[in-house]
Amino acid sequence: MNSIKRIWVVGGGTAGAMTAVTLKKYFPKIDIRILEGRNIPTVGVGESTLGQINHWLAMVDIKDEEWMKECNASYKLSIRFENFHKLNDGGFHYPFGDPYTLNNIAGLNDWHFKKIIFPKTHNSDYANCLYPIMALVNQNKLFKNEKKYLPCFDFKRHTAYHFDASKFGEWLKEKYFKKLGGRVLVENIVSVEKNEDGSIKYLHLDTENKIEGKDTLFVDCTGFQSLLLGKSLNVPFESYEHMLPNNSAWATHINYTDKEKELKPYTNCTAIENGWVWNIPLWSRMGSGYVYSDKYISDEDALKQYKNYLMKTHNFSKKFVEEDMSYKKLKMRIGLHKKLWVKNVVAIGLSAGFIEPLESNGLFTVHEFLFRLVRMLQRETITEFTRQNYNFACRKIFREFAEFVSLHYALSERTDTEYWRDITKKEWPVSETNKRWIDGFDTAIWNKMFDYHYPDLGGLQHIAAGMDWNSTDLPSIKYGLMESDLDKIKKLYKNPIDTLNKRKTAWDLVASKQPSLYEFLKKEIYNV
Repeated sequence: MNSIKRIWVVGGGTAGAMTAVTLKKYFPKIDIRILEGRNIPTVGVGESTLGQINHWLAMVDIKDEEWMKECNASYKLSIRFENFHKLNDGGFHYPFGDPYTLNNIAGLNDWHFKKIIFPKTHNSDYANCLYPIMALVNQNKLFKNEKKYLPCFDFKRHTAYHFDASKFGEWLKEKYFKKLGGRVLVENIVSVEKNEDGSIKYLHLDTENKIEGKDTLFVDCTGFQSLLLGKSLNVPFESYEHMLPNNSAWATHINYTDKEKELKPYTNCTAIENGWVWNIPLWSRMGSGYVYSDKYISDEDALKQYKNYLMKTHNFSKKFVEEDMSYKKLKMRIGLHKKLWVKNVVAIGLSAGFIEPLESNGLFTVHEFLFRLVRMLQRETITEFTRQNYNFACRKIFREFAEFVSLHYALSERTDTEYWRDITKKEWPVSETNKRWIDGFDTAIWNKMFDYHYPDLGGLQHIAAGMDWNSTDLPSIKYGLMESDLDKIKKLYKNPIDTLNKRKTAWDLVASKQPSLYEFLKKEIYNV
């Protein structure tokens, strides 16, 4: 395929809608259409995002006020993890944005000295001392910070979203894609006819119509079934089960009982017996789900565990969780196809691959892969090198994120169930043939005896600090300073540690004067 005259986005879910909108925005002269299957359900639980989605929204010129009200959306500032390190560990946050390390006074490494010198310091103190945004997170507050009262907090860059992904997909199609001249065809594919070289020649539809593949790019957004890339082109799938333990989920919706209190600016992730439970507060309800491994528990028993968790956490009665709540079961295909763009087919979303819901990465791969697809499609001629370059870039992004997610399990010390015992016994895949693991974890985190510090930016240090994998320790401090007297060491680090504590108090004061997230959304988005 040397040139592209038509693009068919196959699949009408959120990934398909985001794909169609992006391509129509940047290639208005190409005939771009969505082929949406009739009566085909979408996954519909991808309700939490990361801050990078703001780059995509800016790229396609969509503003918060245009879509949030239509999609039951709220703002998100952080992700909280509880009981991943140990049972009843008190939890810790991974906030968005940048740390406050002005002039390297009271920086990231100084907090680790604080933790070592004062071991009763809770791991959650790391984010509280270094990230001003945590003052808002801890108090359920939000403001736009236009006068820069809170250092390092950029509202546009450091917020993400909780929203109804299905409604978002529909909004994109109806209010954006169609207005740009895009068209949606609702028909089912009954068979795929291929050329001798393996590319798609025709898609045969249930109305006896057919879609020609000549000079056409098909974007496979058919979810886990991967109808075109996987089933039709038979591109091999690379499982990631060697580093990611979960493959199943139960999901449900929960109504608010005290909305102003329960509407929080973060996704909460709580590890339980055979996996973890998410809680995602949208504007009008909460989304919840139990992610687990069916190698350790049956679907039926997992649902029982999940219901027990809901009764305990939300104080629901057994009758309520059994009779008044509905549950959706999901089977997840964990891993990535070995090639994502083959012949005249490129896969975006679940049809390409999936890590697992931890760290809200479902839509992350959609917009990050889309950005790179747009870059490649700007070339007048699509060559095999074009495809190779795209495949390399997307696989690198996916692999590094998967390694980051697996760090949440690798650093666990839980041994209360077979699931967690096996995780602590697991030999993580580091070898000469798999050096990405070492690069993805960063040398300082993989081998903390190397240089005694973590990088300033990124999420690796949050998970490490939250799960008690500190960059240094007391013997290292004594060794480096050539000082064995702990009182002298405390005196040496008194000023930076005092600075950490004082500025945290100052940030809390600023946050206390701001509106609650609930009040902010009422005024800025919902006009209540």
